[in-house]
Amino acid sequence: MKISGNQLFATAMKKEGVDTIFAYPGGMVVNLLDALYDHPGIDLVLPRHEQGAVHMADGYARATGKVGVCLVTSGPGATNLVTGIANANYDSIPIVCFTGQVSENLIGNDAFQEVDIIGVTRHVAKFVIMVREREMLAQRIKEAFYIARSGKPGPVLVDLPTDVMAELGSTSYPTNVNIRGYKPNKGVHMGQLKKAITMMKRAKKPIFLIGGGVNLAGAQEEMTTLAAKLEVPVITTVMGRGAINTEHPLFIGDIGMHGSYAANRAANEADLIFAIGCRFGDRVTGDVKNFAPRAKIVHIDIESASISRNVTVDIPIVADAKAAIEKIISHTQPMTHSRWVKEVKSWDQEHPLAMDVKEGVSPQKIIETLNELYADRDTIYTADVGQHQMWASQYLRLDPRHRLYQSGGLGAMGFGLPSAIGARIGMPEKSVVSINGDGGFQMNIQEMATAVCQELPMVIVIFNNTKLGMVRQMQTLFCKKRYMITCLASHKSCKGKCGQPGYECPEYTPNFVKIAEAYGSKGYRVTEDSQLADTILEARNYAEANNKPVIVECIVSPDELVLPMIKGGASFDDILL
Repeated sequence: MKISGNQLFATAMKKEGVDTIFAYPGGMVVNLLDALYDHPGIDLVLPRHEQGAVHMADGYARATGKVGVCLVTSGPGATNLVTGIANANYDSIPIVCFTGQVSENLIGNDAFQEVDIIGVTRHVAKFVIMVREREMLAQRIKEAFYIARSGKPGPVLVDLPTDVMAELGSTSYPTNVNIRGYKPNKGVHMGQLKKAITMMKRAKKPIFLIGGGVNLAGAQEEMTTLAAKLEVPVITTVMGRGAINTEHPLFIGDIGMHGSYAANRAANEADLIFAIGCRFGDRVTGDVKNFAPRAKIVHIDIESASISRNVTVDIPIVADAKAAIEKIISHTQPMTHSRWVKEVKSWDQEHPLAMDVKEGVSPQKIIETLNELYADRDTIYTADVGQHQMWASQYLRLDPRHRLYQSGGLGAMGFGLPSAIGARIGMPEKSVVSINGDGGFQMNIQEMATAVCQELPMVIVIFNNTKLGMVRQMQTLFCKKRYMITCLASHKSCKGKCGQPGYECPEYTPNFVKIAEAYGSKGYRVTEDSQLADTILEARNYAEANNKPVIVECIVSPDELVLPMIKGGASFDDILL
């Protein structure tokens, strides 16, 4: 018996355990969608934009630990995935994107909705391929899922010409993958690891620097055990936050541009940095020449290319984070660094994270209210990109029951809402809170319709300071308050009048409360701290009673800054408190 490539695709999804596909239809995938019609066990989620689809697949993958899947048509459908693919690539998220393509005889002829999506995405994905032979379709799909989830996870794009998908062929689907030249490392080099352990024994001021790789490996419990056994302070990158409970006595805070004073100073004073699953990005190191000037560096990462790429290390170890941590636990005796821990803690007491808000709603209070209201619930937070993201990373309490997902490496505005939708669909038993700025929320605001139609009870918190806050902060601190195109309330008629005595700003557009109502849900506006707890609780109750996403708009002063801050390219000595 022979079946079409479209029918085999549907079979392959079942074989790979796919239960949800985020898909937007078009001419080059209409027959593929028709084949999926006979497989009701696979839910098709219709976003309102392809970028929404890929961010939903991303959020689904982060929340479930499975491979997220999206499906779009050729041309503009495919190109609308690019930002989401790059985002998943930076943050090592396993997704597989299937794109329809024109028939092979039309490729290169500027056919309608033809784009060389392989060429477009080659440098922003882990792997890309066009299936040119029907008999290779099953193998290529199998390889795509394997590559996406193995080694350092990442996005894979598979381009499907419509004529290849229509062709009849075998029904078989492979059970094994053997790709020449792709052999992800699964072991731990014990010789290197023992050297690293010896270095830890000799260190007087060691720190663990934990990146997103520990969270991706699901090694939070093991990391907590290791830190406690060796009594070593833990600092995290933004993506590593939550690798140990943020209330743990050994957790110091985030490092980097908007990290805590204590965490950044600890890296500056340490004699050993034991880094696991981080890539030493520029937002972590600042001026590389002045980063951790006193420290030897051990770097454990699953990808060899990440080691010594940005910071030269003393002991490189290529290994899965969880496997390496387990080996260290089993090959070490308990250690004590109590004097060093006490010193680091004193810096946190000297310069604690705190905001002194003069007007509007306190960003810190918003996050602390979420901590209180969701303390007894398994909760997924997603953050868009901007000041609110940094406040969320600074003040959210994270532990095994409370996780935060955000766009870390690419910093893609518009990620927050669709990723929350994907997470909520993937983990329906958990509460989901989407944390957004008024700018980023509007980049994929149309996905409110998806959340409503999917009947998803979520709370969407919007920090509305009427500005593109993070860029405005840079203009405040480094451009002498010469503000250019960062005011989202600005009208053409404002030119030359902004800041003049007696001039009143025009009404903000849009009205988020009415936006929620227009999408068939409900919105609330909070103007002072005292309203926060009751409003968010009422919003959550409404969302759960009606299976709808609810907006809570919080009016924040545009003058609030994310501090501490180390300017890009600067060092700890230049920290602004």
